Amino acid sequence: MIHKKLDDKNILYKTTLFPTIKQSKKTNMHHKALLGIGGNIGDVQRRFHHLYYYLQKSNFIEIIESSYILKNPPFGYDKQDDFFNALLYIKTPLLPFELLRYLLRVEKIFRRKRLFANAPRTLDIDIIFYKDKIINHPTLTLPHPHWNERTSVLIPLLLMKNKI
Repeated sequence: MIHKKLDDKNILYKTTLFPTIKQSKKTNMHHKALLGIGGNIGDVQRRFHHLYYYLQKSNFIEIIESSYILKNPPFGYDKQDDFFNALLYIKTPLLPFELLRYLLRVEKIFRRKRLFANAPRTLDIDIIFYKDKIINHPTLTLPHPHWNERTSVLIPLLLMKNKI
């Protein structure tokens, strides 16, 4: 694992799976999306690797590119450990609400517990973009609210080759 300190608050990590770029191989994957993944409980980088393999085996996700992992301070509730965050550029046959339901199930498999807003967590998976869709619904907002103000999205996105 290689890391590079960007400033006093942010550190980039390179691992065997973050970043990666792959050629699309699955023919049933028609929709493009950008997922944000994060966590700050336990061995998050190891969990990201397990998640990567889990999603790659899925019939619903094809990972096209993963970003560097960024370690950065929490926001909202700041009395907690720093977060590790990364982005996954994917293709999927699922429509936005189907993808959301699938990702919520994946979070549960990885023992995500929702205690309160911005609480510490083992794994958080957000849909940042889904193609060029705009959705304002109580359970899903696309693009993800305030994505363009979050270092956890902007820095990894800046360094990715694929853009949605």
